[in-house]
Amino acid sequence: MELLKNKILNEGGAKGTDIIQVGAFLNHQLDINLLNEIGKEFAERFKDIEKIDKIVTIEASGIAIASIASQYFNNVPVVFAKKTMSNNMDTDVYETSVYSYTKQKEYSVRINKQYLNKGERVIIIDDFLAKGGAVMGLKDLIEQSGAILEGVGIVIEKAYQEGRPILEANGIRIESLVSVKSIKDGEIEFN
Repeated sequence: MELLKNKILNEGGAKGTDIIQVGAFLNHQLDINLLNEIGKEFAERFKDIEKIDKIVTIEASGIAIASIASQYFNNVPVVFAKKTMSNNMDTDVYETSVYSYTKQKEYSVRINKQYLNKGERVIIIDDFLAKGGAVMGLKDLIEQSGAILEGVGIVIEKAYQEGRPILEANGIRIESLVSVKSIKDGEIEFN
């Protein structure tokens, strides 16, 4: 997706050999026009799936992307896994652990059982794929519910990390909009 590559190069950047900075348009400040194009692209990539009942993501950065994308999937509900239990959340939840590579921290994430149901066909949409921890955690929640994971949409894949091989070894379809081959001296190289 050339539009996204150009955004990364012109308004984002890289830090060190591993951090892709997209706060200006994707995960701190949001470029809604870009998110609309991302949503359209995900809909195009998953158009072969007969029916999608829900989009699943994880808080926080995935929520905006999944919400905007939903309008291109017939406005299906977006369900996000929460990292903290709040007083207004039902205690009847699916729960699993996820290691955040970015934050170097393990989280328990949960989805209320009433929002993810047996037989529902879902896709996961998230901002980054690095080592696959978030997707594997969401996959676990989906399997606990009896729903069916149809595929995963990733905005930016760090192809130099092991996320894709892990997901593919688990039979997961992956659609990445941009694949980063490497980061060297602050320069991003795309596949």
